Amino acid sequence: MSFRIVKGPQSKNVYLPVTPSTALPARSLVTFASGKLVAATAATTAANIAGILVGAITADDADYADDRLVGVEVPTQKQAIYEFPGTGFDATDIGVDVDLTDNVSVDGATSNVGVVRITKVLSATKAQGYLKINGSY
Repeated sequence: MSFRIVKGPQSKNVYLPVTPSTALPARSLVTFASGKLVAATAATTAANIAGILVGAITADDADYADDRLVGVEVPTQKQAIYEFPGTGFDATDIGVDVDLTDNVSVDGATSNVGVVRITKVLSATKAQGYLKINGSY
């Protein structure tokens, strides 16, 4: 499981250029580097999150090494609630802005750049919250 919208405004798909020969899992967060999408990292700031990659990119794809556009999901309005995996979630995280662990999970124990605001803790490894795509939620 990665990032998925569970409540609130709908999202839309936009098509953006991806870095050739870069494998990325479906539903992972992406950002730009040199004008093309790459995986978001723990250091990626909220203002630089482009959205959620719709489909997986694998080395087996026929166009893997090509310059191309890929689908990226972005919310159409603020306040969409996303569900996501991670580590270290507990009740004290509610209302806190936390960081990514990598492009597919959240670090509930770290809040340096604050990409996700936790609104509900489902377990120590799953939570819900606002995802600051393009710096807003």
